[in-house]
Amino acid sequence: MKKSYEQFSARRELLDKQYDETYVQKQHKRGKLTAHERILLLFDEGTFEETDAYIPPAEASFGKTVKAFGDGVVTGFGRVNGRLVYAYSQDFNVLGGSLGSRHAAKIVKIQDMALKTGSPVVGLIDSGGARIQEGITGLNGYGDIFKRNVYSSGVIPQISVIMGPAAGGAVYSPALTDFIFMTADTSYMFVTGPNVVKEVLNETVSTEDLGGASVHSTKSGVADFVYSDDENTILGVKRLLSFLPLNNMENPPLIKSDDTAKRVEDQLRNIVPEDPDKPYDVKEIVELLVDNGDYMEVAENHASNIFTAFARMDGQVVGIVANQPKVMAGTLDIDSSIKGARFINICNSFNIPIITLEDVPGFLPGTDQEHDGIIRHGAKLLYAYTFASVPKITVILRKAYGGAYIVMNSKGIGGDFVFAWPTAEIAVMGPDGAIAILYRKELAESEDPVMLKKELTQKYREEVTNPYIADEKGFIDEVIDPAMTRSKIITSLKALDRKTEYRPKRKHGNMPL
Repeated sequence: MKKSYEQFSARRELLDKQYDETYVQKQHKRGKLTAHERILLLFDEGTFEETDAYIPPAEASFGKTVKAFGDGVVTGFGRVNGRLVYAYSQDFNVLGGSLGSRHAAKIVKIQDMALKTGSPVVGLIDSGGARIQEGITGLNGYGDIFKRNVYSSGVIPQISVIMGPAAGGAVYSPALTDFIFMTADTSYMFVTGPNVVKEVLNETVSTEDLGGASVHSTKSGVADFVYSDDENTILGVKRLLSFLPLNNMENPPLIKSDDTAKRVEDQLRNIVPEDPDKPYDVKEIVELLVDNGDYMEVAENHASNIFTAFARMDGQVVGIVANQPKVMAGTLDIDSSIKGARFINICNSFNIPIITLEDVPGFLPGTDQEHDGIIRHGAKLLYAYTFASVPKITVILRKAYGGAYIVMNSKGIGGDFVFAWPTAEIAVMGPDGAIAILYRKELAESEDPVMLKKELTQKYREEVTNPYIADEKGFIDEVIDPAMTRSKIITSLKALDRKTEYRPKRKHGNMPL
């Protein structure tokens, strides 16, 4: 036994030696934590169990075979906020975190175990890409990982955390997961790097400008969250996990709230301006509705004309989708339609009720939008809302015009409860457009067209857009006192607690991708 134990200890010493102070400082000088430090920060103290720590790289088919334990990735499982989570953390200090066949096999093993046990997977990505020395053997590993991403989609939460490079084929595993985090300044993602862009297009671009966190959180919409450093990024991941169930067969964690369910908020009566064309910040409304004003916004800096966030109401997790009047007047365009549809799909996958706060004047007009496919992309939002079977509650705050009104979880497409504030305007189009069409001749012949238009606009608001008309015709459930909105939503959520919907049998629908 003594000899066997000595052999065991010697092996352990070799592993420890690989992760010595020189190794640690090498990563710290890059402004990043090591793979193990990231893992230990993610998991509850003392709960992480590492797997396959001693696996060496496969034999190289070209060039040199490098001797190293772990093959450039730390894998295992443990507890996050007391709940079982699986994770892998690529190690840039070992073979540049490159993906070889055994590196991929370690990740696949974790993915398979997570799916078997119904547990989330968190991937901490810091990799130079496919390992050149292994050729097709290593490259094939990406296919194995991608397949698990697809099979796990909508079954267990999958979170990708970009903490360094992710280039070429490596970007498609994150793209297949539910959420992507990035760290500012130290992470980047792109299919083809600056050198290829220079060679093919003769265009000079920096790594940051091509695929940095700023680009992907604002322009492309690839990244859902960006934090300043590794520590804050991982804390963000832990917070997100607190809103999600472990799998699609469970409900999200219910936390006893110290916020009163029937809290009355008089301030809500004064946020929407009297002038229907004056903007306001819908986040002020969200803060007054949710428990303790606390929410976690998703894709905050991309397509900001639509707001998406997780929050709690009376301790129950909800997903909030809201038009943002202070950005592009809250109109729906291509980017906001895609952003909203994706968020709704995630909520529906993981049993999270959807609360919609509506103030939408319509879809954004223009040749760019039409030529780039606003019809198809807008239909994604419509499809996502209609397909979602979780509880769906809408509150019309102000404008609800035309096709955009229908798309934003109206009764017609399956909204369970639709409420309106007294400030709501529900119609085919806004007063200006309607009057210009209906009274074109009268306005042209009038001696005082400005006064006539003003009178007709007032009449239109009283006789057409008035929310009480929609109420009396059954297209909304009730016009409510804004101050009572929180109570109304929570009561409705409880009424929908056992909601079940039956749909026609099919292999899958055909979302307009």
